[in-house]
Amino acid sequence: MSILVTGGAGFIGFHLIIELLRLGHSVVSIDNLNDYYDPTLKQMRLDHLSQLAVELRASYRFEKLDFAERDAVRALFAAEQFETVVHLGAQAGVRYSIENPEAYIDSNLTGFANILEGCRSSNTPHLIYASSSSVYGMNKKQPFSTTDKTDYPISLYAATKKSNELMAHAYSHLYELPMTGLRFFTVYGPYGRPDMAYYKFTKAILEGKPIDIYNHGDMLRDFTYIDDIVSAIVKLMDKPPVRGASEHSNAEAAHKVYNIGNNQPVSLRRFISAIESALGQKAVENSLPNQAGDVPVTFANIDELQADIGFKPDTTIEDGIQKFVEWYFSINAANKPLL
Repeated sequence: MSILVTGGAGFIGFHLIIELLRLGHSVVSIDNLNDYYDPTLKQMRLDHLSQLAVELRASYRFEKLDFAERDAVRALFAAEQFETVVHLGAQAGVRYSIENPEAYIDSNLTGFANILEGCRSSNTPHLIYASSSSVYGMNKKQPFSTTDKTDYPISLYAATKKSNELMAHAYSHLYELPMTGLRFFTVYGPYGRPDMAYYKFTKAILEGKPIDIYNHGDMLRDFTYIDDIVSAIVKLMDKPPVRGASEHSNAEAAHKVYNIGNNQPVSLRRFISAIESALGQKAVENSLPNQAGDVPVTFANIDELQADIGFKPDTTIEDGIQKFVEWYFSINAANKPLL
């Protein structure tokens, strides 16, 4: 297939493109390469993809493009005919959204609207887009199901992701476009984002610096290894939703939202122990109260994903962290910047 991947220099986009190229797909990738975190890591990902494309003799092209720029997106869709669009680009980060709300309006709302318009103008057969487990906020019911209410976001980031789901549903209803939303649950692995806890903890422990433990360590996360995420996305590409009404509304849309999580929440204590074991070094802990925007528990009900594509994540936190640490050491050993 001819596939557009937005956020192609990002963590999930990078790993997805690797798999798509190995499967023989033609990929166009876009990213604005912003400095939310060190662009050096983004460039490392792009260099790896370029080298892989040469080795595989694959059809791959990267464009530096900000999808918040309407004319640039319009020109891209006018020049190409994509069979699938995987929209992973976004302004990420819960805490960053508290201090920089405008970045989230521009990227996650205006930018997403531009992608929707691009799909509408070219009648794209399937749009897959990234949502987030953050939409569940501080819901009391566990595990989180896609049928649960998501009306009480506690961060602007979460609010923009909920808005994306509503916008996608409206476009699907109005223009009969198949769309699939993915509520990711704490994705981790090699080449991951440096602002994520496992990355920060690894760096701090190796440097002998204390790690900040928010909410005094009283939290659970449904950590999901990157390979499991990619496997689910690839399988969903061949399953565009069928137009129809839901049990809650007579509005007909070819739109479906899935949870993508490990379905096995991990305590922060076990998470830290996995990092310590992989590093062979103990952490110095700095216990702190909860931060604004953080939720105490994330726990995904993935029954629908299992029923529709047979999704079953099989990477334990210990195995996943071990793979990340091995990658982290390999980067340092290669005399590349230790990010």
